[in-house]
Amino acid sequence: MLPKRLVSLDALRGFDMFWIMSGEHIIHALAEATHIPLLEWMSEQLHHTAWNGVTFYDMIFPLFLFIAGVSMPFSMQKKVTETAVNSPNELPNAIKKPLYLAMVKRTVILIFLGVVVNGLFKWNGYEQTRIASVLGRIGLAWFFAGIIYLNFNTQKQIFCFAFILVGYWLIMKYVPVPGFGAGVLTKEGSLESYIDRILLPGRLHSIVHDPEGILSTIPAIGTAMLGVFTATFLKAESTFSAYKKVLLMTIAGFVLIGLGLLWDISFPINKRLWSSSFVCFVGGCSILFFALFHLVIDLWKFQKWALPFVWIGANSILIYMASEGIVNFGYTANFFFGGLISHTPVLWQPVFTTCSVTLTQLILLYIFYKKKIFLKI
Repeated sequence: MLPKRLVSLDALRGFDMFWIMSGEHIIHALAEATHIPLLEWMSEQLHHTAWNGVTFYDMIFPLFLFIAGVSMPFSMQKKVTETAVNSPNELPNAIKKPLYLAMVKRTVILIFLGVVVNGLFKWNGYEQTRIASVLGRIGLAWFFAGIIYLNFNTQKQIFCFAFILVGYWLIMKYVPVPGFGAGVLTKEGSLESYIDRILLPGRLHSIVHDPEGILSTIPAIGTAMLGVFTATFLKAESTFSAYKKVLLMTIAGFVLIGLGLLWDISFPINKRLWSSSFVCFVGGCSILFFALFHLVIDLWKFQKWALPFVWIGANSILIYMASEGIVNFGYTANFFFGGLISHTPVLWQPVFTTCSVTLTQLILLYIFYKKKIFLKI
C-alpha cells in the first residue's frame, strides 16, 4: 500500500535544491583543496555544459519540474475522492473552475517571483530587466501540464506528450530562420533563439538567446508530464506490489535514457534548447532518482539521513529565492563562524567557509520546519 505521504518527494526536492543553494560550492572547494580525482569529476559535473551535452548540474532544473509534476496527482486526489470520480478529467466543470483559478494565480506569482530574482527591484529599466526565469518556466510548464491532466485521460495525456516532443523536434529542424536557414541548432541560429529575439520582452539572458525562452518552454511541459505519469502509475490500484512498481519505474527510466541518447543523433541533448532528447534523457534520470528515493525512504523506511533534505524541500522556493541573492548567507555565516575558520589551515578555509554557509541555511530551514512556516504558492 502506498504511504499516506511520500516523504521521498520532499527529500528528493530538497536533495535537488541543496546543490543550488550551496552544495555545489562545497564540492568545488573540496576539489580545489584535495585534488582527489572523484571530487574533481564531481566539481566538473556541477557546471552547466556550454551547449550540447549534459552534466548533473543540467539535471537540477528539470528534476525540480519533474517533482512538481509528481506532486500534481497527489495534490488533486482529494477532489477526485470527494466527488467519487475515477480520474481528474471526470471532475465536473464547477469543481475544475476554482482549480483553474488557483493554478493561474500560482503561475502568475511564480512568473513575478522569477522576475524579482532576476533583479526587478534594481530598477534598471525595462530594457535591462529579464522577464524569462527559472521560476516562470516552472509555473508555465506546470500550469499547462495541469490543464492536460485535468482534461484528458492517461492515454490522451501520453498522446499530448508525444505530440509536444515530436512537434518541437520537427519545427526546430525544418522551420527556417532568416539568415540561417532550417535546422541550425546554435545559440544564434536556432528557431528558439530567433523567436525570443522577436517576441520575448526585456533583456535576454545571453543577448541572442534565453535558456528559459518562449518556444523551449513547450517541451518543458513534457518534463512536468513525465512526473504526472510517474505519480499516476505509483498511486494507481493494481496487482503490482510496491517493489515491482519500483522495478518498472527503473526500467522506464532506462528506456527513456536510451530514447534520449538515440534521439540525440538527430536532435542533440541540449538544456538551453530543452530539446526533446534532453526531455527524454533527463526525464529518465529523474525517474531513477525518484524510484531510488521512494525505495529507500518510503518502502525501507530509512528516513533520518534525509531529514536535512526534507527541511530544504519543504521550503524549496523560499531557499531558492534567498540563495539567489535576496539573503546574504555568506555574511551571516562569516559573522558566526568566520572567527573560528580564520584559525584553521589556509588550504581548508574555503571548505569550512562554504560548509558554514550550508549550516546557516539548514539552521534557518530547520527552525522554519519546526515552526511550520512554509512559503506555499
